[in-house]
Amino acid sequence: MSGSIGVVGGGQLALMLAEAAQRLGVELHVQTPLATDPAAALATSVVQAPIDDVAGTRALAALCQAISFENEWLNLDALAALEAEGVVFVPRLQALQPLVSKRSQRELLDRLQLASPRWIPLEAVLTPPAGLAADSLPQQAGGPGGEGWPPATAEGGTAEAPNPPEPSAPRLPQGFSFPLMAKAATGGYDGRGTACIHDDQELALLVERVPPEQWLLEEFVAFEQELALVACRDRGGNVRAFPLVQTHQHNRVCDWVLAPANVSHAVEARARNMAASLLTALDYAGVLSVEFFYGPAGLQVNELAPRTHNSGHYTIEATVTSQFEQQVRIVQGLGLGDTALKLPGALMVNLLGFETAASSYEEQRQALADLPGASVHWYGKRESSPGRKLGHVTLLLTQQQPEPRQQEAMQRLDQVRAIWPLPPEERP
Repeated sequence: MSGSIGVVGGGQLALMLAEAAQRLGVELHVQTPLATDPAAALATSVVQAPIDDVAGTRALAALCQAISFENEWLNLDALAALEAEGVVFVPRLQALQPLVSKRSQRELLDRLQLASPRWIPLEAVLTPPAGLAADSLPQQAGGPGGEGWPPATAEGGTAEAPNPPEPSAPRLPQGFSFPLMAKAATGGYDGRGTACIHDDQELALLVERVPPEQWLLEEFVAFEQELALVACRDRGGNVRAFPLVQTHQHNRVCDWVLAPANVSHAVEARARNMAASLLTALDYAGVLSVEFFYGPAGLQVNELAPRTHNSGHYTIEATVTSQFEQQVRIVQGLGLGDTALKLPGALMVNLLGFETAASSYEEQRQALADLPGASVHWYGKRESSPGRKLGHVTLLLTQQQPEPRQQEAMQRLDQVRAIWPLPPEERP
């Protein structure tokens, strides 16, 4: 097998894509700012440029047949010029458009009538002062600050401009109540760009602190489990999904993933159908990750990620084809690989930095590697900080039945925790 693909981004996801490409005999070129970024060591070549540098992406396109992306922080308008020139992006930019913002994701889910938490734009809590209509201010050419402002008096003088009214306090629309989750529409990841809002005072502080038009509010979901599904669709429209998994968060960062999730066949079928609906509606080619809440309200989509995902790292060891190999295959134009588990289950634990000083954690990494059925993946990041994803370890599980397998997973998690503690809990 041969071929050549490009990836915009050089972090840990691009690193694992490069590993998969090597196994498939596919050249993989990356565009990344630093020669020391994780993927640079394994890439066939490196275009050293910021990921939003269109000239760098044009240079990357000259090296390969198609380009994919490590993450969704993209300037689609700038990339559209390259697509018009014939550069092949997988997924297509049009398919990515509704996915690069959490707000547009929510609008997409609403259009497709796929269950998700109720939400409002943050600016919806801003109301004009009581009794003041927008047309009650004097209207002159140019308005306040423009030509003809302030207005003239009957005596030919200049009238004093009215003082701008004091903004009213933010107020929730009818039907919404605290607590609520606030999320940045773009740029948030690993717990960044989110906040739990408990009362009017916290809401007012949020509105003062952030641009309201760039944030949204979601109802707080009482869930029993957090689940995730990595699905994929090739360039011919064929769809497959990896097993539904259970995820667990620490400080709003993924802590561990258990595959497969201990849920009914009906829940898994519902998750697969929702993912297939999204892929088909968007005419999306590539790997797409769907995070769910599951609880009394049923299965609800929490977030979408148009790329390989932390919840699918276990697939490197546990499924016939990994999520990374699948993405390489799709971008290269190959058929989809088998997504089935090749063993009863697996536990993936993120290795989050827990020391304030820079550390390579060599002693802990070796101790983890010595655990039975363990595979350690180290991302080679230059800096360590509490809570930063530095690597992960996957532990293979042997129990066939769901309950014993869950118990086995928690025992294996205890073994990891004895070697690699969690970073301190953040204050709410």
